Amino acid sequence: MSKFVKGLVQEQFEQRIAKDSARDFLVVTTMGIGGVDNNVMRGGLKEKGIKLAVVRNSLFRKALSNQGLDKAGVLFEGQCAIAYGGDSIVDVAKQIAEWAKKVTALQVKGAFLEGDVLDADSAKVLATMPNRAEMQGQVVMLANSPGRKIAGAITGPGGIIAGCIKAIEEKKEKEAA
Repeated sequence: MSKFVKGLVQEQFEQRIAKDSARDFLVVTTMGIGGVDNNVMRGGLKEKGIKLAVVRNSLFRKALSNQGLDKAGVLFEGQCAIAYGGDSIVDVAKQIAEWAKKVTALQVKGAFLEGDVLDADSAKVLATMPNRAEMQGQVVMLANSPGRKIAGAITGPGGIIAGCIKAIEEKKEKEAA
């Protein structure tokens, strides 16, 4: 590969990191995956908004360095691809874990998340965490819980008093009749 072409490839990597939400990514190896499985997997990931890009390690390390993400360079040994996109890195990890069950040659090598390097085991744990939508749902549920308890505490005695008044009213109507 000529120096000019390497420069263009490195520039593309830098653009992905800067603009394409590839600041948080999973590093995987796709070595040994057949062509059909690869196409099916990439299509499935694309439907979820996740991109998978095979990178040239030296050029990607330079691109990371130029973007101030030097720490992530340690993840790039041997054949590597980066998986990024989706709503969050957790969504990416969940989809990759799902595909790793179907395509056994797909292996997670690590992850880069908010400036921290995660090893393979830690990256796999990301797949068990709640994603952004699930976490927001939990926060809303927790915020509503005290409100429900207060409403129940207020309406409970009020309902009992209303029931007593209604019973007295019905009793008085029967006596009057």
